[in-house]
Amino acid sequence: MLTELGTILGVWAHPDDEAYLSGGLMALARDAGSRVVCVTATFGERGTPDPRTWPPHRLAERRTTELDACLRLLGVEEHHWLGYPDGHCAEIPPSAAIARLSTLIAEIRPDTVVSFGPDGNTGHPDHQAVARWTATAVDHAAPAHTRLLQAAVSDTWADRWRTVNDRFQIFQPGYPKTRPEQALTLHLTLDEPTVDRKLRALAAQTTQTETLIAEMGPAAYAAWIAEEAFTEAAPLPHHPCPRCWWNPDEARWRCASHS
Repeated sequence: MLTELGTILGVWAHPDDEAYLSGGLMALARDAGSRVVCVTATFGERGTPDPRTWPPHRLAERRTTELDACLRLLGVEEHHWLGYPDGHCAEIPPSAAIARLSTLIAEIRPDTVVSFGPDGNTGHPDHQAVARWTATAVDHAAPAHTRLLQAAVSDTWADRWRTVNDRFQIFQPGYPKTRPEQALTLHLTLDEPTVDRKLRALAAQTTQTETLIAEMGPAAYAAWIAEEAFTEAAPLPHHPCPRCWWNPDEARWRCASHS
């Protein structure tokens, strides 16, 4: 199925989202000769429990370097930053973010867009905002054949790793929203070489993963990241106004001037 995905555009909120949720997919697609482009909304400058050691400006610089190294290991050579403030994506005017993504989509003309689902996977508000922007931008600017695959959490993975996820507080309260196997469009269980490559890519993002890998142990961490799951988003109801955005919670279009 990977060869059928064509040119892939991934749209994510923070450095490391792309590797955790689609690192194997990106690596395998690049190995198959497909074009893969990655977009990151923020520099992840607030992603630390130790802001005295890592003030936002310093962490942003470090995470930029880490993501460059991560993407090189996955074979991804095209990357774009949106530069929005970490933790504040929900406050960005949707029309502005959607317009920027629409421009990129019109230039790249992806066959497949990969991003978060409406739940944001972990429940993070930045993830949910990026999901809204992406779904609307795909509707506004993508070629008619473009598919939108949204990262999902399978029932079986959530059950297997419940203790680990709870221990490290991977998900926001009330999350994850899991999906049964039959609801998944694409469900990858990565082979050993691909898992090793994904692990090395994530390990390159040291500020985010070094402690977790050390506490879990490399073998358990590798098993934990070995699955990637996606559902295919249904097309949005037709709406001709390019200034509007889709609100999945209300299942309706919202006018940018009133959002």
